[in-house]
Amino acid sequence: MTLKPEPTAPFHSVQYALRVLETVSKHGNGVTGTQISRETGLPIGHLRSLLLTLRREGYVEQVTDGAYVTGSSLLLLGSGPARRQALETKLQRTLAQLRDSVGAAVYISRYVDGEIRVTQYADGPLTPAVNEWVDFRSAAHASAVGKCLLSQLDQNGRRDHISRHKTPRLTSRTITNEKVLFSKLDSQPATVPVLDIQEYAVGTVCAAVPLTAGSAAGCLALSLPIEDAHRLRSAADTLNRRAAPVLLSLAL
Repeated sequence: MTLKPEPTAPFHSVQYALRVLETVSKHGNGVTGTQISRETGLPIGHLRSLLLTLRREGYVEQVTDGAYVTGSSLLLLGSGPARRQALETKLQRTLAQLRDSVGAAVYISRYVDGEIRVTQYADGPLTPAVNEWVDFRSAAHASAVGKCLLSQLDQNGRRDHISRHKTPRLTSRTITNEKVLFSKLDSQPATVPVLDIQEYAVGTVCAAVPLTAGSAAGCLALSLPIEDAHRLRSAADTLNRRAAPVLLSLAL
């Protein structure tokens, strides 16, 4: 039984929008506006405006042949592999926008099962990713990512990590003394980006800010070649200010 809109009913009502979304979801390979109108009973003139709103909010997408398919925002409301893929796509798009905004490669990293993991990143021809010449899992003491994640752990968590991953000197600036390292971590203000000035690699500077989504430690980071070191602090401040959309994507 189709829904027949009353003449005075607002065509942007949630009731009609849900009927449109149900119809689009039912047609996995896409459905035309004419077919949606036929199945929902919503006049085509009103439907165009409603579909425009749903497209703008990401609940539906229009493919090359003009048909409508389920959008990423709608997939986020579901569960299973489709939701995970939608989350990753949404986060990657957010990272790409952030990369372009700060003019640097950007990274998402988490501390999972006692290890540092870079889970997603966005780079480009003008914003190359850092050369991971030493596994990030073994360089927490030297990298902005690692120090930012360690700063979110308690003393026992830090000691456990250092007991499994030693603190070798990677450059002349690397902190290798555990006591000095922990003192630096303790004095690091939570609202100030953690910096790496050629501690991990000669020729590279980095910054990281914490991302706390649930109980897991996480961070958002950027890297720049040494010739752009003069931009590091301003880029790090921009990264800090714009971390909220990334955190929102992680928390969904």
